[in-house]
Amino acid sequence: MSDIKTIFLKQLRRLTHTGIGACALIWAVQVHADGMVPDTSVIIVNEANGETAVSVTNTDASLALLHVTIENIPEDTDPLVFVTPPLARVEASKTQLVRFILQSEKPLLTQRLKRVIFEGIPQGRPVSEAGYARVGMTVRQNLPIILHPAGLAPNRTPWTDLKWSLQEGQLTVRNETPYVVRLAQEVQLLPSGSAAMLPRTYVLPGEQISVSVPAKAATQVRIYPATVYGFAVPPYDAPLAF
Repeated sequence: MSDIKTIFLKQLRRLTHTGIGACALIWAVQVHADGMVPDTSVIIVNEANGETAVSVTNTDASLALLHVTIENIPEDTDPLVFVTPPLARVEASKTQLVRFILQSEKPLLTQRLKRVIFEGIPQGRPVSEAGYARVGMTVRQNLPIILHPAGLAPNRTPWTDLKWSLQEGQLTVRNETPYVVRLAQEVQLLPSGSAAMLPRTYVLPGEQISVSVPAKAATQVRIYPATVYGFAVPPYDAPLAF
């Protein structure tokens, strides 16, 4: 869920003008969901260490099973990391340590992106005083996993090295860096302000993505990047090549 935080907040601000955003905000405040909550918004596995560990808390009021699943993104299906334990019993308000272990046969040359789902499976709900079974809602936490090569220096602003070009109504972004770049799907052409939508919220190392844009003059593209942990940073205006 954390990886879409930037986009959700951005869209919520826009919808507020129509009244829909206010309803969405009320819903977000009033609805409380129990579930398994990890202590981080992204899992980073450094190749130099070979593994990392995350603490997951059962915020439910009763015992639940923690089910952890690794998912490949469509662009990278290599099984590079495994989790232990994949299934564990966690008492209410207690934590479970989950380990993520790298299993790459070859050294990593670039950052790699995977995803992990933390899901709590309730082990029965008590009957209320009125005699009705209580209905609870659990939340699946879907977080990114970034596999970081040994010897690769951290880069806090990898989006500044993306290469953007505009030709014949096609906006193209190229990531020639070894870093996964996270950003909102919507970008703006400047100075016209025309909007375009990227197909997803990340650009992988060595990847090139092209999308159709309105036929208007532009010299820059404004993007809304996010840090490796998914937190929004100020918009960044990148020059366009032709």
